[in-house]
Amino acid sequence: MARLTLAMLVLAVPATASVAYVPRPEASAGPAPERVVVNDNRTPAGTLRGGVLTVRVEVRRSDWRPDGEDDPGIELLAFAEDGGPPRIPGPLIRVVEGTEIRASVRNPLPDETLVVHGLGARAAAPGGGDTIRVAPGATREVRFVAGAPGTYCYWGSTRDAASMAVRFRGRESQLYGALIIDPAGSEAPPRDRVLVIGVWSEVPLPQILDSSRTPLRMVINGKAWPHTERLAYTAGDTVRWRVVNASAAVHPMHLHGFYYRVDRRGDGARDSAYAPADAPLVVTERMGPGRTMSLTWVPVRPGNWLFHCHDNAHIQPSGPLGGAGEPAKAAPAHAGNHALRTMGGLVMGVQVRPRPGMATTADPRPRRRLRLVARVDSGGTPGEPAYAFALEDGSSPRAPAPASVPGPRIVLKRGEPVSITVVNELPEVTSVHWHGIELESYFDGVADFAGSAGRLAPAIAPRDSFEARFTPPRAGTFIYHTHMEELRQQRAGLSGALVVIDPEATFDPATDIVLLVSTPRRDADRDRAFLNGSTSPAPLELRTGTRYRLRLINIHTYRPSLRIELSQDSTLLRWRALAKDGADLPPSRATIARSSIQIGNGETYDFEFVPAAPGALHVDVRTGVGELLVSMPVRVR
Repeated sequence: MARLTLAMLVLAVPATASVAYVPRPEASAGPAPERVVVNDNRTPAGTLRGGVLTVRVEVRRSDWRPDGEDDPGIELLAFAEDGGPPRIPGPLIRVVEGTEIRASVRNPLPDETLVVHGLGARAAAPGGGDTIRVAPGATREVRFVAGAPGTYCYWGSTRDAASMAVRFRGRESQLYGALIIDPAGSEAPPRDRVLVIGVWSEVPLPQILDSSRTPLRMVINGKAWPHTERLAYTAGDTVRWRVVNASAAVHPMHLHGFYYRVDRRGDGARDSAYAPADAPLVVTERMGPGRTMSLTWVPVRPGNWLFHCHDNAHIQPSGPLGGAGEPAKAAPAHAGNHALRTMGGLVMGVQVRPRPGMATTADPRPRRRLRLVARVDSGGTPGEPAYAFALEDGSSPRAPAPASVPGPRIVLKRGEPVSITVVNELPEVTSVHWHGIELESYFDGVADFAGSAGRLAPAIAPRDSFEARFTPPRAGTFIYHTHMEELRQQRAGLSGALVVIDPEATFDPATDIVLLVSTPRRDADRDRAFLNGSTSPAPLELRTGTRYRLRLINIHTYRPSLRIELSQDSTLLRWRALAKDGADLPPSRATIARSSIQIGNGETYDFEFVPAAPGALHVDVRTGVGELLVSMPVRVR
């Protein structure tokens, strides 16, 4: 049970379930709870004197407003520094390596023991020797010397939960805070930002497939979009973030328009740094419960950008906290601000200002012209629509191209300017995001947000179109998909592979093979997955001794822990890693290994595979706990 995530638990709940938040009976007993202050993690807690940090924290009954401050709140437990208000995340503990930390924890709860994890020297495994138990009404002190530099987390429970992965419900779900240990000799104020992810749900098995009817809250530093903090930088700045997943769910964190370098990864007990030449370069990084990362990126193009979880169920508006759930959603109307209205949860907005005197110039070279048409496909219903993309070469008029699921593969060339006109023949508004492509903000595909003040990209209304222009700067495997009502429209069929090849290369689909995993259109198939648009994909034909490039894409809407494997019978084969998210791997990481990879939503991986002998193989797509979702036969001749 400890390995379950929210995305797995949802399968036990009927798709039509609707649960309203009802406060627990004890919510009205005793003094009124204190209002939570959102913690932006910029001010460390405690008092530092003579190389010793003294910090006193306690648990408080609190009123938390993850939406606007005037919106309904949630009564729960939160950490507070002695003499200060309750905070979510809890007080930031930040010291330099070698500092002695004297932390006291007070538990005012009358009948429950508080168990706190993570207040230790980071030598013990999670849930091990750094666990302290505080009896009802008692105070415990722990002393330790801050050990290895890195990004860590402390968290509490009244149920003696041994793992963060099983702690997602109700009033203790926000008992967490960041613990940062800077390297010895650090004297200047830190230039990084600390972003802590949390999840709240009152229901045992949240209906995460449609959280618009379920009181679920996904937050970054205590707030859900559009109330999350907006970060601002100037083009050319070096941006440093530390991200802590203090929730019980898996979150593939995606940055629009830029790559970021993962400098460090941690698991709560250890935090490991990469050598600069080996640091992963990604646009999406899958983060399991309790995982941390330190990242760096440089925004070189001004405009508005998003950093968000790519589990689509985690970025939609959630049900109201104070009343009954909303009725089933109809097609989105073309009104208001779509970025604010159709997104929620784990989303942060980033504004990049131009440098003084910075001028932007369009690529003057002729552009290859394509038309990507979104159409209604056969077999849909109002509740489970069927949509599909068709691709037309704009340079030569012809009969309408057939639509397909997944969308037709778009093959572009590195350094070649392209214009893709997205035509909307749907009965609802839409937009298209060019996932992983480094491009100008206005063409990024986030309606009413992408672009800059005075020039925001519009949603594409029915019978209207939008022209996206960009010049791919690198060859690799990317994705295009709707960025409007993703749970509805991506599931309906609006996603596809975008492959960029080098100028001198020729794309050969016989040896360059795309394997795209997506969500079945029908709720009846939710225990399956689409592989190249089918739950029973056609066999793949290969030849011995031939070198193949396998381009793996996960654009499933709610399965962030898929595993893709290439096997003969039950034996994994061997392949060579080539690229992640379209970026070539350094030689130290481009290695031969067993043909199995865990892949989060929005991630792509490229592998080289050379069949050694004839035989029957198979590509399997499994859940994180090994359940088979779909299998593709592979015949080697």
